[in-house]
Amino acid sequence: MSLNIGRIIGIPVRIHYTLWLVLLLIAWSLAEGYMPQHYPGLGVTTYWAIGIVSAIILFVSVFLHELSHSYIAKKNGLPIARITLFFFGGVSEMSEEPKNAALEVRMAAAGPLTSFLIAIVLGSFWYLTVLVSGPVPIIATLYYAALLNGVLGAFNLIPAFPLDGGRVLRGSLWRRSKNLLGATANATRVSEAISLLMMAIGLFFVVFGDFINGLWIIFLGWFIRSGAETSLRQTRLTESLAGVRVGDIMTRELLSVSPDASVQQLVSDYFLVHPHGGYPVISNGKLLGVVTMSSVRSIPREKREVERVSEAMVPYERTVTVSPTTLAIDALQLMAKNSVGRLVVMDGDRIAGMLTRGDLMKTMKARQDLGLWDHTHV
Repeated sequence: MSLNIGRIIGIPVRIHYTLWLVLLLIAWSLAEGYMPQHYPGLGVTTYWAIGIVSAIILFVSVFLHELSHSYIAKKNGLPIARITLFFFGGVSEMSEEPKNAALEVRMAAAGPLTSFLIAIVLGSFWYLTVLVSGPVPIIATLYYAALLNGVLGAFNLIPAFPLDGGRVLRGSLWRRSKNLLGATANATRVSEAISLLMMAIGLFFVVFGDFINGLWIIFLGWFIRSGAETSLRQTRLTESLAGVRVGDIMTRELLSVSPDASVQQLVSDYFLVHPHGGYPVISNGKLLGVVTMSSVRSIPREKREVERVSEAMVPYERTVTVSPTTLAIDALQLMAKNSVGRLVVMDGDRIAGMLTRGDLMKTMKARQDLGLWDHTHV
């Protein structure tokens, strides 16, 4: 549900559909409420022009806020998958967590600092425009844009994970304890306390008549709580696979399928007998592709006796492969990115094994149960 608008410093930028709703809401609220109340007598067209320009400035400001995070990350060798601008601002989607606490703090602090810098620049222009008695619409637009950036920077400094302030808190705890998972868990507890306080304040506002503002505060509290819990789960997942490589956990003894077998034979002799959800298709020792249950489901039942596996398989050219030395967490991300449940493990031109999502889940559960996560991230 996102629109790709191009690349900046090599990073894809997307706009989620919810951001369009926010921009429209801001333009409408300024044109119909805030501006007529604070700057009367300008006319409907002028109010809407101020609202639209202010919404555009907000969009650019949020983008620059997120771009600052991404710039620091890329400069330090941390890959950024994309920047997505959405309902509550934006997110720089990292392919992996920062490798040390100092980088986490620098990355997190870059966003609010950028917002405050924009607020200072716009505020300076507003002050100069007031001094020379400039046009009221420009004064109104600059004042609101400066105020909005100040609020954006201040809101992100709330020490609630995963807001920037929460990431600064986690980085500080991580630097002190040398334990990423413990720091994340503690930052999440602080975030949950703040989110509950926000929701209680929002409920108080609702009960005493300020329904709209109260609802917003409740929603923001819920958003912080949900984001913190999601980030904690992601960190647990990452830590539970720290140091594990595909070759350590892949299935080496493989059942392979002939490309000349019928799809019905595949169903009868493989899927109904063995627990696996996919098999490599091999001929004369060469991997031709992979056949899965979803491949079979795409073949009508009445045609399965005559259709060959070679016609149902995903050909090698479209098969997602990894090497035995690939990190397990990278393999999991590759599965998610390509919407597949298994990867073929290739050692040069030779098939070395297969890795399924089930293999990864079992490894994560076993390492979590045994307390084998890596506590050495500093």
